[in-house]
Amino acid sequence: MRQIGFRLAAVIILGVISAACVAGQQANRFVVEHDDRTIALEPYGPNIVRVTLSAEKSSAIAAPGYGIVGTPSIAGWTREKDGDGYDVFRSGRMVVRLAPETLPGPHPMPLDELNLKLRGRYFYGYESRGTYNDSFSVSTAEGKPLLTMRRWSMSPNAAKGEEKSKDTKGDAGYHIAATFDSPTGEHYYGLGQQQQGDLDLRDHRIRCWHDYSAIGGENVCVPFMVSSHGYGLVWDNPSKTTIDLGFNQQNVWSSEIGERVSFFVIAGNTSDEIYEGYRQLTGAAPLLPKASYGYIQSKAIYPTQEQLLNVAKGYRDRKLPLDVLVVDFLNMTKQGEMDLDPARWPDPAAMNRQLHSMGIKTLLSVWPHFSEGTRFYDMLLKNGWLILTADGKPDRGGYTKEVGPNLDTTNPEAAKWWWESIRDRYVKPYGFDYIWLDETEPDVDPQNDVFHIGSGARYYNVYPLFHTASVYEGFRRDFGDSRRVMILARAAYLGAQRNGTVFWSSDITSTWDMLKRSIPAGLNFTASGMPYWDTDIAGFFSPQVYANYHAAHKPLVDASDVRGTVDGYEDYPELFVRWFQWGAFQPVMRAHGERDHNEVWSYGKEAEPILEKYLRLRYQLMPYTYSLGYRSYQTGAPFMRALFMDFPDDPNVADIRDEYMFGPAFLVAPVVEQGATSRRVYLPAGCDWYNYWTNERIKGGQTITAAAPIDTLPLFIRAGSIVPLGTRILSTQEKQDIAAVRVYPGADSDFTLFSDDGTTYAYEKGSGLVTHLHWDDAKQTLSHEGAAAWSEPDSKVVTIIRP
Repeated sequence: MRQIGFRLAAVIILGVISAACVAGQQANRFVVEHDDRTIALEPYGPNIVRVTLSAEKSSAIAAPGYGIVGTPSIAGWTREKDGDGYDVFRSGRMVVRLAPETLPGPHPMPLDELNLKLRGRYFYGYESRGTYNDSFSVSTAEGKPLLTMRRWSMSPNAAKGEEKSKDTKGDAGYHIAATFDSPTGEHYYGLGQQQQGDLDLRDHRIRCWHDYSAIGGENVCVPFMVSSHGYGLVWDNPSKTTIDLGFNQQNVWSSEIGERVSFFVIAGNTSDEIYEGYRQLTGAAPLLPKASYGYIQSKAIYPTQEQLLNVAKGYRDRKLPLDVLVVDFLNMTKQGEMDLDPARWPDPAAMNRQLHSMGIKTLLSVWPHFSEGTRFYDMLLKNGWLILTADGKPDRGGYTKEVGPNLDTTNPEAAKWWWESIRDRYVKPYGFDYIWLDETEPDVDPQNDVFHIGSGARYYNVYPLFHTASVYEGFRRDFGDSRRVMILARAAYLGAQRNGTVFWSSDITSTWDMLKRSIPAGLNFTASGMPYWDTDIAGFFSPQVYANYHAAHKPLVDASDVRGTVDGYEDYPELFVRWFQWGAFQPVMRAHGERDHNEVWSYGKEAEPILEKYLRLRYQLMPYTYSLGYRSYQTGAPFMRALFMDFPDDPNVADIRDEYMFGPAFLVAPVVEQGATSRRVYLPAGCDWYNYWTNERIKGGQTITAAAPIDTLPLFIRAGSIVPLGTRILSTQEKQDIAAVRVYPGADSDFTLFSDDGTTYAYEKGSGLVTHLHWDDAKQTLSHEGAAAWSEPDSKVVTIIRP
C-alpha cells in the first residue's frame, strides 16, 4: 500500500527523444501541460501505462492510490510530436496518441443564439464546467486500436460560497469522470462482484462500491475491467464509482470524490498477459495452505467444542476427506471481548490438538466490532481506533449496542493491535490455524464516517484491503516463511489478492435462482484479478418456505428421511447436491449456511453417496488443482475462468454465464434447474472435447444436450489436455502420490505439475518440486522433465484416453 505523495514535475522536450536519457526529463513520467490542466503518462513497462489528468498539477504528478505496489519504468518508451500536432508516446508494445489542445472537441448540433444564452443563464454553462476535451487513443505497436478516451471532467462537489456536501463531511473534492469509446461488439468483464446474474457487463450500469444489501447478494468493488479488445483498465479511485458500459457506444467512469482522473491501461495479446500486468501493478496472489484446496466444512454455527469434535469424528468414522472445520461467529462471551465462551469452548487448545491429530485444521471467525462496556472499548475509543462519524462519535450503524462499531484498521497502530490481539488470544494459546475476517466492507456504511486515512466517502472501498493486510502482514512479520496464511473475507479491493485471502459471495439465499446467478458473479470476480473465490455451498439464508410449498418438479433426491433438516423445503437436498457438485470445481470448496445440520450425510441416503463421489473427486484432482494455484501465483491469472479468456476468437462464448473452464482442461457446466436430468452445453470452437464420464470425443463449435442425471455434473475435457490424479487421501496432511496421468489427445499440450510442503512460503524462494509435462500429439508421447513426480514406470501411470 502506498500513500498518495507528490513528485517533481518534468520538463517536456518536443521532438523525438529517448525519455530515459534526456536531461531534465522526470525519470519515469511524461508530463504535458494543456492550458489550465496537466496530463501525465507514467509507464510501468512496455505494455502498461498510467494516465493521470487534473486541473491541479500536484495531483496529476502524484503517486497512485491505495492498492498499487508496482514500480514505474519508462525504459524503452519514446516521445515525439507528429505532423498533425499529436504527442505520440511509443514503446515496443503500445502507442499512445494525445490530441493537440487546439483540436476541436466534440460538440452538439447547432442551436440558435437565444437558446444558448438562456441555457447559459439558467444552467451556468454546465456543459463546459470542468469538462476537458483531451482526447487520446491507445493502440498496439502494430496499430490495433485498444482504447480511446474522448473527454474527462473534474467538477467541484461544492461551488464557491456553498457549503460542502453533507455526504462528504468537509471533504468535498471534485466529482471526476472520463468518457471512452465503446465500439460495437466489445465486451467487458470483471469489476468485482455483482450478483444480478450477468457475465458480459456491456449495456449495464455497475455501481462499484461495497453494498451488503444489494439485490441478489452483496456487491463488491474491484475497479479493474478486462475488455475483449485486448486490454485491461484499472481505475485508480476508491470512492463510490459508477461505470456505464456501452450506452450510446460510450463507457463512462465517474467517481464521487477525487482531485484527478487516474487509470492504468494494460495491453495483452492474451487475457493471461493482462492478468500478468495486473499482478505487476497490485501484487501476487500467494499460494494458500494446501489444506485450503481440500474441503472446508462449516455451518452457521457450530456453537460448541463438543459439536465441532463430533463433526470431525463423523467424517473420520466414515473415512471421508476433510481438511478444515470452521468456528463461526458468536463464539465469544460478548462481542469485542476477543475470547471464547468457556461454557461452550472449555479447552480450545486441546480441541485443536485433537483435530490436528486427525489431519484437520481450524478456521476461526473474528469480527472487528467492539461493543460498549467490553474490555477494550474505552481504550479503542480513547486512541481513536474506532470508525467515527464526523462529529467524533463511534458509528455502529443499525447494529445494537451488543455488536458495536468497527475497528479502524486503516490506522496502522490499530491494525498492529488487531493482529497482535488475534495472535495472542487465539493463535498462540489455542492453536487456531486460519482466520475468517467477516464484515470487511466495513459493514457499517462509511459514507458519513471518517477513517484514519481520510473521509469514508473518499476512501469508501479500501477498508477490506487494509483489514486483510493487517492479519496477513502480521502473520508474515511474526512467523516469517514458516506459516502460510489463509484469510476468508467478504469484500475486496485492488491488491487484496496479495493478502492470502479467499473471498466469498456473502450471505446469499438458498434458492435455485441464486445458484444460477452465483456462477457469473464468481466468474466476474475472478476476472477482476482475484483468483480465490467461493460460495457458501447451497446458500446461506433459508428462504421462507410456506406450508403449501411444493417443488416445481418432482425432486430428484428424496427428502423424506431428512425432514428434520429441510422441513418443507422438499427439493433442498437436490439443490444441495447440485451446488456441491459445482463447489467441487470452485477454487475453494466450502459448505456453509443457516441449517441445523450441514454435513455430507445430512441430506438423506440418496444424497450422501453422490456428495461422497464429488468430495472424493475434489481430492483426486488435488495435484491438478494445487498446480493451478501455483500457476496463479506465478502469473496472476485465475483458474476459475470465464470462457472468453481461453476462446477469444469464438464469438459465441462472450456471454455464456453458466459454463467455465477450471484450469486449462475442464469445462464445467453446472446444472441450475430443479428437476433437470440434462442440459444444453456449448463446446467452444477450435478444439475437440471429451466427455469426462464416458470419454466420448465431440467436435467443438456446437451446442449439445448433455446427460445430467442427479449424480452427474456435466464435465468436458479439452482435447490436448494433461490431467494428473492423486491417490486417495483423507487430508492434505497425508502424503499423496500421483496415481495416474490422463492424456486427452487432439493437440500438443503442456502442464506444470507442482508440489511442496504445502504449509510454508519456501516456494517463494524456489523450493518445491516442478515437473514439466509435454504431450506431443503427432508422436502420441508424453515426456516429462524436472523433478520426478512418480516412481512407477510411465506405462503404469500414464493413460492415453481413447474414445
